[in-house]
Amino acid sequence: MRIPDWTPERKPQPQDLVQAILERRGGQLINLDRALLWSEPLARGWNTYLKAVRTGLGASRQLREIGICTVALITGAAYEYHHHAPDYLAAGGTQASLDALQAYVQGGARGEPSGLAGDEALVVQYAAQMTRDVKVEDAVFARMQQRFETTELVEITSAIATYNMVARFLVALGVSPES
Repeated sequence: MRIPDWTPERKPQPQDLVQAILERRGGQLINLDRALLWSEPLARGWNTYLKAVRTGLGASRQLREIGICTVALITGAAYEYHHHAPDYLAAGGTQASLDALQAYVQGGARGEPSGLAGDEALVVQYAAQMTRDVKVEDAVFARMQQRFETTELVEITSAIATYNMVARFLVALGVSPES
């Protein structure tokens, strides 16, 4: 990491904040937390918001996770991919789809991804355009609107947008995966 790991000795934080993060993480801080905890308001808001995005949305977890993996690969956020590829697999995704996603990104992430089908292909293309170009082509957005109800569309979009923010934070600060 390009900054020192946060410790309570370096920058004391309220115990309720540290405890809330520990509870969300299953009892252990990860490297991302050790960066966020340098700022109490940031760590507090991030913990609440990311908990909602990770566990509170009704849109397909599998589709959200492949969108997040797309963001991670395009932005070079190895940390993000390290954490979300297993979540994608746990949500019912396949290694073959992750391999196809990697090939798509290595090929420039343009057009429709080969090796992916249906909703996954559509979400990957949508995530790639959101991440790479920011503006999504009208034709791709129209396909998203045809396929997903408005709430699902908003939730998938928010997951992709959120993890673009996360990727930029991770890459800028050089946060690396845990050993």
